[in-house]
Amino acid sequence: MLAGIRNTHAAPPRQKEAVLPEDVIAMLETLDRGTLRGLRDRAMLLIGFAGGLRRSEIVGLDCGRDQTEDSSGWVEILDQGLVVTLRGKTGWRELEIGRGSSDATCPVVALQIWLKPARIGHGPLFRRVRGQGKEVGPDRLSDQQVARLVKRAALAAGVRADLPEGERETKFAGHSLRAGLASSAEVDERYVQKQLGHASAEMTRKYQRRRDRFRVNLTKAAGL
Repeated sequence: MLAGIRNTHAAPPRQKEAVLPEDVIAMLETLDRGTLRGLRDRAMLLIGFAGGLRRSEIVGLDCGRDQTEDSSGWVEILDQGLVVTLRGKTGWRELEIGRGSSDATCPVVALQIWLKPARIGHGPLFRRVRGQGKEVGPDRLSDQQVARLVKRAALAAGVRADLPEGERETKFAGHSLRAGLASSAEVDERYVQKQLGHASAEMTRKYQRRRDRFRVNLTKAAGL
């Protein structure tokens, strides 16, 4: 009986809007590079997008292994990029975030620019900025702050300005970064699946908001 009620009355899931690379670049321009908060938020957006990370994974990162009890993982900065180690539902996994084609949009550079003036070398990567924006505290950010950052920056940048203002307010959250990477990365789907930590390709496709659904044409492949 319950299954019948669900089939009759259930609504399709309401997915968050994907922020694409051009959207992320526009969002970065709304952040003040002259403040610690602006530098932190730039790094969070770029790391979250390029890594296809969940909001909890972004704020759960530490500078190194075994540094805090509430960590969800850590990063290692190499010449070619970042190696991110994450604790997931099925155990630990590693992913790579390569350096970008420009320093202005490179997640690795953005992270290094944040860490130096913030004087962070141990513990949480992304922390609260206090004292009128001039002091970095010891406390880790909450995942809700990632969602608020994505929404605030997307609205300020005019992403999906074609929609009514009230509808735009509900479109963006932390998942917009993961969906953006899945929708825009022009690589074999299995690499996107690995980056997002999905067990199946079908789950990855749910994140691909604007993918070409007929890129693989089995009708033609079968000879028709």
